[in-house]
Amino acid sequence: MREATTPKERLRQILLLVGPGALWLLLFVLVPTLIMLVASLMSRGSLGQLVPPFGLHNYLRFFTDPLYIEIIARSLWIGLWATVFVVLLGYPLAFYIAQSRYKEVLLLLVVIPFFTNFLIRVYAWIVVFQREGLINAFITAFGLPPADLLPSTLAVYVATVYTYLPFFVLPLYATVERIDWRQLEAAYDLGARPLRAFWEAIFPQTIPGLFAGFLLVFIPAVGTFVIADLLGGGKITLVGNLIQLQFGSAQNWAFGSAVSMVLMGLVLFGLWLYARTQGEKGLDKLV
Repeated sequence: MREATTPKERLRQILLLVGPGALWLLLFVLVPTLIMLVASLMSRGSLGQLVPPFGLHNYLRFFTDPLYIEIIARSLWIGLWATVFVVLLGYPLAFYIAQSRYKEVLLLLVVIPFFTNFLIRVYAWIVVFQREGLINAFITAFGLPPADLLPSTLAVYVATVYTYLPFFVLPLYATVERIDWRQLEAAYDLGARPLRAFWEAIFPQTIPGLFAGFLLVFIPAVGTFVIADLLGGGKITLVGNLIQLQFGSAQNWAFGSAVSMVLMGLVLFGLWLYARTQGEKGLDKLV
């Protein structure tokens, strides 16, 4: 009979199991985050280098300057509306895929955009929206003058919705697949009309996937910069563009780090909110 595992052996097994993952997180997540946190508390030197004094001046600048308040408000506004459009499109689409006989093919169509580089997909929308593009070709075919669709806020919205739609559909589809449809039948038996039966019996079961999909779309939509840069023509500055500018031409890594930490705080707040509202129940429905 094999002897019981000693504490030393158990510790060794744990280190072999979680050690590589923990080391990866330490080197490529925790350490860079700490470096960025320290940088956000420093100042910009005359040549763009990080210099003392330490303090919260970069954060105070970000939250008190009307220009940056306008940028973060615009980012949240565009991210929110883009997410709303994604929900309106993705919610019925997830149900349709789950009930379809060809769900495997439809799921493949949803994830096919991931097979192409993100930047190429954004450039493809330039071909669609430019003055000689597909939309204007369709408009001029009816004898109408071409529309100025690029650069525009409309192009930014459309490309954002297209880009992040799969991030909403996939977690919601996983939730829809596990719906207990007997509750809907029970609602009908109790005399509920179709709309109320859906709202009372089905919708609550989709909330975990809905919430997870909302976060997966809203957070990157707020922080995106490539879409706004290429399709907005540099006229629509979002918080992602601000960070890019600080680490690029402005050479102000301290302020860029502070803005990045604020955006990271938004991500962590979203994750905390999801854990707080859904907890293990929501995770169980997604796994």
